[in-house]
Amino acid sequence: MTQRMITLPLLGLIAGTRAALGAGIALLLADRLTSDQRRAVGWTLTAVGVVSTIPLAAHVLLTTKKEAPVSTIERERAMAAM
Repeated sequence: MTQRMITLPLLGLIAGTRAALGAGIALLLADRLTSDQRRAVGWTLTAVGVVSTIPLAAHVLLTTKKEAPVSTIERERAMAAM
């Protein structure tokens, strides 16, 4: 199984894009607004959700796992050994 490290800000962005997409679809299906208003807002939110999801998904899927940060002491020992 492949594991991916996702930072909290990246997770927030992913959740935000999912929320925009869901809100757009919900507005397209709802009857609270006039037909023209509902379509305009719904398609805009849907488009924002889809367009912003693509680069985030690519970032998560294509980013390789980075090594754990090395402490300052370990870095100094490695430099001294050179």
